[in-house]
Amino acid sequence: MVDTATAMATAGLGLSNEIWWLILLFVGLSLQILFFYIWEKEGLFLNVIIGTIIANLQVVKTIILFGFTATLGNVVYGSIFLSTDLLEELYGKKEARKAVWFGFASLITMTILMQIALQFKPSPDDFAQPHLEAIFSIMPRIALGSLTAYLVAQHHDVWAFGFWRRITGGKHLWLRNNLSTMVSQLIDTTIFCTIAFLGEFPMNIWWQIFWTTYIFKFVVAVFDTPFVYLGTYIARKVHGIPPRPVEE
Repeated sequence: MVDTATAMATAGLGLSNEIWWLILLFVGLSLQILFFYIWEKEGLFLNVIIGTIIANLQVVKTIILFGFTATLGNVVYGSIFLSTDLLEELYGKKEARKAVWFGFASLITMTILMQIALQFKPSPDDFAQPHLEAIFSIMPRIALGSLTAYLVAQHHDVWAFGFWRRITGGKHLWLRNNLSTMVSQLIDTTIFCTIAFLGEFPMNIWWQIFWTTYIFKFVVAVFDTPFVYLGTYIARKVHGIPPRPVEE
C-alpha cells in the first residue's frame, strides 16, 4: 500500500504540476471562504493559522512549474492575504493584526516543538525520523525567513489595505485588494528568499525561485479577487455584517 501511494504521488495521478497548482489554488481559496461561511471571523483567524503552518511545510519542496524552479508553498501562503484583507475590510485593522500575530505564534510554536521532537532517539523500528529531519532540520532558517517576511509583509498589507480604503472612500475593493497584496507579496518574497535560500542554491536557481515565488503569489492575488467579493457578499447576506465606516 505504501509503494502504491508513493507511486501515485510520484506520478501525480497523471496530471501536470500546472494542473495541480490550479487545483491547489482553487481548493485553498474555496476552503477559506467555506470556513468564513461556517465560523465567521473565527474562520478567518483559523485560515491564517492553518495557512501559515502548511505553507512553511510545503515551501521545503521545490517543483518545476511552467518550466521554472519554484517552491510549493506559494499558493497557500499567498492565499493568507485573502483572510487578512477580509478581516480588515469587515472588522478593522485591530482584528486583521490579531490574525497576523496568531499566524506568527503558530509558526513559532511548530518550529520549537518539532525541534524538540527531533531530539528524541527513535526506536529501531522507526521509519519517520529521517523524513522528519529532512523537513524540519532546515526549519529554523526557513522559519526565521518566514517569520521576518511574514511580520513585515502582513503588517504592511493591513496598513496598505486601510490606506487605499481611505483613498478610494471604501470603493473599488478589487483595486484595494490587489494594490495592497501585490506590494506586500514583493516585500515578503524579497525578505524570505534572501534569509531562507540565499547560499542554499546556485544564484541562477535562487533568482528563478525569487521571481517565480513573486509571480505566482502575484497570480494568487489576482485570482483571490472574486473570493474577496464572495466573502463580502457572505458577510452582508449571511452574517448580517454592515459596511464598516471608512473613517475607522
